[in-house]
Amino acid sequence: MDSSEHVCPVCGQPVATVVRRHKTLGAWVPRWVPGPCRNPDCEAYVPEGAEPDGRPGETTAKNS
Repeated sequence: MDSSEHVCPVCGQPVATVVRRHKTLGAWVPRWVPGPCRNPDCEAYVPEGAEPDGRPGETTAKNS
């Protein structure tokens, strides 16, 4: 498994990586975090098109 690949903590399936941002010393800095789980059999499943937690900092996604 690649060290940059994120997996769902509930089911272990690979998930997309999303870019969030946070402010550090007055500058917005990107932070790559695991995206929502798209496995319909998982308890943490989030349907496509639904925002997982409503955070406005989610800007883009890339497939793992």
